[in-house]
Amino acid sequence: MIRIGVLGCGNIGHIIAKRQENCEIVALFDQVYSKALDLASVCGGTAHQDFDSFISADFDYVVEAASVRAVRQYARNVLSHGKHLILLSVGALADPVFRNDLLAIAKETERRIFIPSGAIVGLDNLKVGQISHFRKLLLRTTKSPESLGIDTHKRTLIFQGKSHECIKEFPKNVNVSVALSLAAGRDVDVELYADPDVERNIHEIEAEGEFGDLYIRVSNLPSPDNPATSYLAALSILTLLRNLEQSLVVGT
Repeated sequence: MIRIGVLGCGNIGHIIAKRQENCEIVALFDQVYSKALDLASVCGGTAHQDFDSFISADFDYVVEAASVRAVRQYARNVLSHGKHLILLSVGALADPVFRNDLLAIAKETERRIFIPSGAIVGLDNLKVGQISHFRKLLLRTTKSPESLGIDTHKRTLIFQGKSHECIKEFPKNVNVSVALSLAAGRDVDVELYADPDVERNIHEIEAEGEFGDLYIRVSNLPSPDNPATSYLAALSILTLLRNLEQSLVVGT
């Protein structure tokens, strides 16, 4: 049984708590202590009022479901305390200095950083970009104007550029672009649209390379309890936890 601590006790934390499988939630921490208490009543774990007591508890993996800011604040301490880190707010790794710092600590402590597939699919085969050049790698994301803090009455291109630039402007909305970049080993081109006619977050991936070409389109349903959260992102964490200690590994 995998023992985990949950960092960030919002909607995704509740989904994990309600569907625990092959894992036991031991400890919980959120900067809003009442959220940790609420989640503790669901899963039976211990809510901690401060991070130091949380990270000192007896568990092996931290599941981060908080924010890019929380990753930058706590990730170093997670690894230095000998915990593996399952990272949802992967946008924090767009900063190469911070990323290399985390990787150095992970190597020194012999811990690992896991990035679930989140709100997209196809990360496994896009890793071929690490050994075979992509001629094209584009992420086209379409979201409602409300979710992006934009006021528009028609489909509008609000960003076009590289993923590391996009995450600076929209840190809560394009974590997927950084996950793609890390998988492929190169900065992804991003087009971000605000569209008042869409009810789902839509991610389209176009890639061309020596292998041929591919097109992936994901239209995400929101979480049943929080329309701001992709249900697929939460399910991807549960799937990762379920397969961490499996003898058979499927996918690249």
